[in-house]
Amino acid sequence: MQSVTPRRQAVKVAHPVDIIEDIIADKEWVYDRRCETELAVEAPGTWCDYGMFFAWSEDLSALHFSCAFDMRVQPKLMGQIYELLAKLNERLWMGHFAIWVEEGIPMFRHTIRLQGPVDTETITDMMELAMTECERYYPSFQFVIWGGRTAEDAIASSLLDTVGQA
Repeated sequence: MQSVTPRRQAVKVAHPVDIIEDIIADKEWVYDRRCETELAVEAPGTWCDYGMFFAWSEDLSALHFSCAFDMRVQPKLMGQIYELLAKLNERLWMGHFAIWVEEGIPMFRHTIRLQGPVDTETITDMMELAMTECERYYPSFQFVIWGGRTAEDAIASSLLDTVGQA
């Protein structure tokens, strides 16, 4: 009897940006697939609509992600914003806040290496992390940009926990 070795079938692995596009389409958010490796999204939040951007690097097997606030920083406030960024970043375990200097737009950024197939849960977790941090610290940026507060005061004011019931 002749032994037959089963053929290995090539498993088609979904492109990470395809997976992100599926997640975004399910949420019915507005998005633009700029090319095979990039996706821009408008995501509704409590404080504003956030501009999300995803970029895949094949060379690094890494997914870069940013979540931009719908606000601009005036050049005269950049010193206070840099101080705020440093103080906020000390509080974060993953990702970091940065500013898109040319546009004056604050954002949350994170990059992860993705070895092997990408799953929906990993991408969803990454998006939830960004939205959670942006929603938590949005008032801090507002207090500095529009309220004229110091970075320290802005963080303290935005993170007040309410006690009791009204």
